[in-house]
Amino acid sequence: MVEEMTLILIITGVSGSGKTTIGKLVAQQLNWPFYEGDDFHPAANIQKMKSGQPLNDEDRIPWLESLRELIEKLITEKQSAVIACSALKELYRKILSDGLSEVRFVYLKASYKQIYPRLIARHGHFMPAELLKSQFETLEPPNDAIVVNAMEPADVIASFIVKQLN
Repeated sequence: MVEEMTLILIITGVSGSGKTTIGKLVAQQLNWPFYEGDDFHPAANIQKMKSGQPLNDEDRIPWLESLRELIEKLITEKQSAVIACSALKELYRKILSDGLSEVRFVYLKASYKQIYPRLIARHGHFMPAELLKSQFETLEPPNDAIVVNAMEPADVIASFIVKQLN
């Protein structure tokens, strides 16, 4: 049963795939804290994305390392949690999870054609829709994740994820 062990669930996917929405729903269903990975970006990264420039590995590594610190702290405290983090490359997922059996990934899968209209309709987020193409170019879909169709209703996705954990 999920409640008996410490588990860090990382909801991954490109911008606009529903990481935050799904992550919050899963966290609510499991009564776990939710962490928004974007909140751990240095100000320079956010500024770079706001100005329409995609992040590179050099930009992302310190951000991922700060999330890794959070994950290690949660595991030490035996606190399960849900984290929304794009984790687009295998390298990024390795930084977050290497040597940590408590970490599991969920990949919200959808195509550029499906996600782009969501980003156009989204307001108040620093990630411009123009950067979606660069995210798909960077994306290395995970082989070791719970894979879900990001276009399903959010509550259906969240319930499916919770069932997969049990």
